[in-house]
Amino acid sequence: MVKLIEMMLDENLVTKDAISALVKSRPPKKISFANLITEKMIDLHTVEIFLTKKIRQGVITLEHLEKIEGINIVPIIEAVAKVLHVEYIDLDDVEIDMKLFSQVPYKQLIKYNAIPVEETDLNVLVVFDDPLDMAAQDAIQRLFPKKPIKIAISKPKQIQQHLQRLEINESIKGLVSDIRKDLSQEGNIDEKEGESPAVLKLIDIVLKSAIYIGASDIHIEATEKSCIVRERVDGMLRQSFTFDKDIFNPLASRMKLLSSLDIAEKRKPQDGRFSATINRRDFDFRVSTLPTIYGESIVLRILDKSKAMIRLEDAGMSKFCYDRFSESIKAPYGIVLVTGPTGSGKTTTLYGALNAIKDIKDKIITVEDPVEYQMSGLQQVQVRANVGLSFADALKSILRQDPDKIMIGEIRDQETLRIAIQAALTGHLVLSTLHTNDAISAVTRILDMGIEEYLVSGALVAIQAQRLVRKICTHCKKETTLPETLLKDVKQYLPENPTFYVGEGCKECGHSGYAGREMISEVLTVSETFSRMIARGASKEEMTKQAMEEGFINMFEDGVHKALEGKTTIEEIYRVARL
Repeated sequence: MVKLIEMMLDENLVTKDAISALVKSRPPKKISFANLITEKMIDLHTVEIFLTKKIRQGVITLEHLEKIEGINIVPIIEAVAKVLHVEYIDLDDVEIDMKLFSQVPYKQLIKYNAIPVEETDLNVLVVFDDPLDMAAQDAIQRLFPKKPIKIAISKPKQIQQHLQRLEINESIKGLVSDIRKDLSQEGNIDEKEGESPAVLKLIDIVLKSAIYIGASDIHIEATEKSCIVRERVDGMLRQSFTFDKDIFNPLASRMKLLSSLDIAEKRKPQDGRFSATINRRDFDFRVSTLPTIYGESIVLRILDKSKAMIRLEDAGMSKFCYDRFSESIKAPYGIVLVTGPTGSGKTTTLYGALNAIKDIKDKIITVEDPVEYQMSGLQQVQVRANVGLSFADALKSILRQDPDKIMIGEIRDQETLRIAIQAALTGHLVLSTLHTNDAISAVTRILDMGIEEYLVSGALVAIQAQRLVRKICTHCKKETTLPETLLKDVKQYLPENPTFYVGEGCKECGHSGYAGREMISEVLTVSETFSRMIARGASKEEMTKQAMEEGFINMFEDGVHKALEGKTTIEEIYRVARL
């Protein structure tokens, strides 16, 4: 970095006065491309041209680019590709031909940081991290004697990540070979209920791999050329396995057998579940299948049965939101809602709330689909739509059980919502979830579902909206400078000279820079004034203004505070919330 800036000084692209101004500013600013651009001492286009030139001259490599902070390197790599007359490829947007990959010794690919992507009638497309490394190109060309290789480049980190994933595939080649033998000897496994030991071992590896990295879901997908296994970690999908297309059918069939689904039915979606003990821990797997144009998409939601219930104070709420929400769930009656999209931790928050308020003196009944975690001191009811036990049916019976507090896993229809509100108005505390984007939108959503304003105003106690953001990895956390484009929208929430952090990426976090997740939230408490506004049918804008006057802090601002504390990044807040 320093050497590059010295080169820019030598070429009169930046002045010594500009460097001095950075050092003399209070507090002193780091001498970096990002700060030079932010302070308008040099423009981004000049930096891109300069770096492209240095790569073409062999002064720096693409790997050096990835160490430069605050600059999007993709336009520079694209410019390099254009100058060198090669192709730029985003490896996350292409499908690697696994048959082609398996023809090349893995050690050679690791040595030269190269990946063969696809073969055409004319050539073999190979991605390199250094387009000027002729020795690497000659070595790979010798592996394809019948066709010339076509050179392409990609981000070096992307190449390394794909090679790491493909290494796992290399280690299970023997299992894949055994599955093929079983297919040839026994016929089509997906038409039989007989077991293939190799398929079972492969499933075991997939499950163990997902649990080891802390995944919440496993996605097994049939594509045009292959079978892809992806895992959702900290809310983001990452690819872990890529198999040839012929492995999908036996893998999918065995998953269906484990889940008690119809293996012959491939035209309709199916839902099932199975349990397994992995590394001496019990897990439930909720399985969903969906027909696609290339086969099926199979998603497994991982539920750790032995997982200890999270305490409300450990859920990651800010002190302001925690105090407001804790006070709300102590109300003797009324309805408290937790809102947010699927996978935003709503159920976890409800369990934390139940943990906080459960008491031997109270009868607490929950109705859920499914019962994810078993808690002592509660009566938990599992919804079974196939036998006529819906949320609404269960609620009607629950009210005859003389409960003090009720938790409804999800309000999906008007009938369930109406019974919940009536229960809240007749002396019960009701906790439930609703799908809305923010707290105030939940009020208009309830009204849109056909509930009268006077009932809503009398029943609502509080609404919490939440999202989960990825936390910065503590092993590779470092200070960073934000570009002006990101700062302009958040300036109103920032103190003077704010400090932000970022994860550089390391082995501990899988080179993502993030490890774990934390909640950002907003809590709307329904005051008497706000209640009267609901009753008279006030607009969302009027309700928002009143909430702000009563001290309401929105989710975006709560997230900015988390970024200032060094728990997450501003980019992550923008990803999950908005002003």
